[in-house]
This record gives sequence, structure tokens and C-alpha cells, in this order.
Amino acid sequence: MKKAIVIGCPGSGKSTFARKLQKATGIPLYHLDMLYWNADKTSVEKSVFLQRLQYILEKDAWIIDGNYGSTIEMRLSACDTVFFLDYPTDVCLDGIAARRGRPRSDMPWVEEADDEEFIAFIKSYNTESRPAVLELLEKYSDKNITVFHTRDEADEFLKRL
Repeated sequence: MKKAIVIGCPGSGKSTFARKLQKATGIPLYHLDMLYWNADKTSVEKSVFLQRLQYILEKDAWIIDGNYGSTIEMRLSACDTVFFLDYPTDVCLDGIAARRGRPRSDMPWVEEADDEEFIAFIKSYNTESRPAVLELLEKYSDKNITVFHTRDEADEFLKRL
């Protein structure tokens, strides 16, 4: 593993898993939210985001954490390893609640309150976004793909590294 992506529904624990993976492997870690968002909760221009992402993709080794459906295929084609945190909706909603009010290395601000549009996205992820992710994983089945269905599965994997 030299180039890995960590994907899944918001709140699934992608960033936490990615940080633990980085600690175990020493591979540099990049968070898509840090490439896309400014500290004032505005986003960078799409061209800037894509330029930042392309710069990382050209490196020899990386772990990239984040969904961002518009760039998932770009990351899938460049990676050798995929970790998909495929968890139930309630696990993801609990993950969002648990991080509220806490500073995070993967986000340039502290989330103080729920964003209803964001919560609606999470609630619809398994029916709206997940099928497209599964389709892409099938398309890129030559990659080393690991799908976790529980946090315990992910933790066990990390312990074995």
C-alpha cells in the first residue's frame, strides 16, 4: 500500500481511521475537507480544489480521507488501496453527534451545530450515494479494496498492521 483512499458516509469515522492508518504506516495523510474548505466556512473555487488534489495525487505515497463524489473516480484511478467504511446510518449520525464542538485536524473549523442539509445527506447516503460508490468499486475491482461494516472490523484491521 502506497496510495490509499478512505471513503464512506459522513460521520463514519473516515478521518479517525485515516489518522490511525497514517500512524501505523507513516504514509502522509491528506484530508479533502482541508483542501476544500476555508476557516470561515466558505469553499475554495473548484479549480483550486482540483489543483490541490492533483498535486497530492502526483506524490509517491498518500492516504486521502474524504468522499467528495465529484472526485472519487479521479482518486480511485490513482490509488492502489481503498478502505470503504460502509456503516449503518445510525452509526454515522452518532459519529456526527460525537464530534460536535470538538476541534479536528481534518476540518478548519469546529462544528457547533447540526446542519440540516448535511444531516439529510447522511440519512439518504445509503440510498442515494452508496450505490454509485459500489458501482465505482466494481469498476475498479483491480484495486485492493477493503470494506468494513462495523467499527470493530476497522479496529481489528488496524491492530493487525
